[in-house]
Amino acid sequence: MNPIIKSVAPNSPASRAGIAAGDKLRRINGHAIRDVLDYKFHSYDGKLLLEAERTGGGVLLARLRKRDGEDIGLEFETYLMDAPISCANRCVFCFIDQLPKGMRETLYYKDDDTRLSFLQGNYVTLTNMSESDIRRVIDMKISPLNVSVHSMEPETRALLLGNKNGGKGVETLRRLAGAGITMNCQIVCCPGINDGESLSRTMRELAALYPEVNSVSVVPVGLTRHREGLPQLTPFNAQSADETINRVETYAAECEKTHGSRIFFCADELYIKANRPLPEDDAYEGYPQLENGVGMMRLLISEFEDALNEPLSPDGREFSIATGVSAASFLKNLLNKAQEKCRIKGNVYAIHNDFFGESVNVAGLVTGGDLLRQLNGKPLGERLLIPRNMLRAGEDKGGGVFLDDVTVDDLSSELGVRVRIVEQDGADLLRAMCGR
Repeated sequence: MNPIIKSVAPNSPASRAGIAAGDKLRRINGHAIRDVLDYKFHSYDGKLLLEAERTGGGVLLARLRKRDGEDIGLEFETYLMDAPISCANRCVFCFIDQLPKGMRETLYYKDDDTRLSFLQGNYVTLTNMSESDIRRVIDMKISPLNVSVHSMEPETRALLLGNKNGGKGVETLRRLAGAGITMNCQIVCCPGINDGESLSRTMRELAALYPEVNSVSVVPVGLTRHREGLPQLTPFNAQSADETINRVETYAAECEKTHGSRIFFCADELYIKANRPLPEDDAYEGYPQLENGVGMMRLLISEFEDALNEPLSPDGREFSIATGVSAASFLKNLLNKAQEKCRIKGNVYAIHNDFFGESVNVAGLVTGGDLLRQLNGKPLGERLLIPRNMLRAGEDKGGGVFLDDVTVDDLSSELGVRVRIVEQDGADLLRAMCGR
């Protein structure tokens, strides 16, 4: 089905060629256009011939010239230009399956779409790819991809994904690596299933695919209190987290000698659970797994400390910071460092996650309701600082919306304080403390 053009940017190459909203894009340079990948791939060149079906009937053939890589200026009714590919797995640790009932419908949707992996960084399992899908990724050099591996043992992977075809993704991953497709991978580690020697085997087999397997994060399984009817899983404790870090860091050091890269990186949460200090900045090799919670706190600290070397001009007004339990001690230390440099006054509040359960302690899963209940009556000062990752991306209703549909405007109104959203950036955190 040909994608419908929603709008055409004024003075864009497509506008100058006579393409109009409502037209259906058929082909570019003779190639059928089915979705966003076809569109982006085939519209890259500077000389294009577009074929479009007009709203009133007939077909328009339009030649246009532009710079290589310049967007031709079309917006379609949906981002992908067709329906997203949903997930066919039943992962034993799936966080969406651990959401309580009654939340907004969009939160329950699971995608496993390679296009969204390439374009937006989503993680995919490779289990639902047809032969034509694989061939397309290889032919178009769709790279890098983010891949949820979890295990290179086919039987273990099938168990973890809740899909008898789970092992198929292992061979697909090897095939893509052999074709030069770069992949950043993740292992959601579940004690007693894919840790220990199973994890070591997975790391060895992934390292053999370096540099196509560019980096791998090892992330502890996240368990909420809403697991009725789901498989029994064991959470990490201090001992198991410490053992896993030792296993990963030991092998990562070997990889650094052999390949010039550590390849494998543990999530911040593992260090926090093990009560161990975070690695230093250079251990993260440029932070390739930052969005997976790997090095996020170390980078924030480094950026904050660098910003402290610049001239500061705090407004002198008291403020408060709300964060998850796991980050609270780090933010208190940063506040102390700022107070040694200039006259500022603030409080850091660790928000316990009553919504998902005490075992969930990251800031990104703190809900508006928990903020309201736990901050009510507390001295908040002139402004309340919250991190951007507490809010759902692309949902700007009421200044931003939390997982439980409470908005930033709701939070500000009910607590009687101005809310300042802080980017995931240490310099912005310091600016927010100073009232800038």
